[in-house]
Amino acid sequence: MSADGKIADESHSAARFSSEADLAHLEERVAAVDGVLFGGGTLRAYGTTLSVRDADLLAQRRQRGQAQQPVQMVWSPSGNLDPNFRFFRQSVPKGLVTTEDGAKPWEGRQAFDKIWVVPEDQTKPWDWRWILEQFQQAGLQTIALLGGGTLSAELFRCSLVDEVYLTVCPIVLGGHQAPTPVDGDGFLAAAAPRLQLVSNRVVGDEVYLHYRVIKPSD
Repeated sequence: MSADGKIADESHSAARFSSEADLAHLEERVAAVDGVLFGGGTLRAYGTTLSVRDADLLAQRRQRGQAQQPVQMVWSPSGNLDPNFRFFRQSVPKGLVTTEDGAKPWEGRQAFDKIWVVPEDQTKPWDWRWILEQFQQAGLQTIALLGGGTLSAELFRCSLVDEVYLTVCPIVLGGHQAPTPVDGDGFLAAAAPRLQLVSNRVVGDEVYLHYRVIKPSD
């Protein structure tokens, strides 16, 4: 995120203001998990996703008995995604989390390896505990959430975020409409999720932060 807490500018364009070191840091996090979850808006901004390319990270996945690549899962209630995105040509397993209506445009296509159709009564609000149970049944035990802010808010609302990794970049974006790491309706201070700092380090002009989310049972 920018130094003022934005993950993109007001036009919601792809955030390409972090360093190569931060991209390598992100690839390490992606390589560690079974699946990656991100929103349709994030896919529309980038048109692609981050696959694991580093030979050492790929070797570590093999040693852990993981698949070659984590499953890249898009949350898109509308299912309105451009089939011409480069994402659909990438050699990664792909998943879609959507509604019955959102799944219809993809019927009979081979674009996604797995489509999770969430029943209507599980979408008002979205029952993310139920959805994560479906992921677990599919063998996905660890998930990395890559945004955007609306999806992050959904997972925080359901108290399903365990760890937070933030890279603070030396740029100020500003803007009332610029997205932040967690958007949605927000939390009152008394009920806001609390974090415990696990580690921090400085790489060039960037600050890398790793937090643990304090759960009510802690």
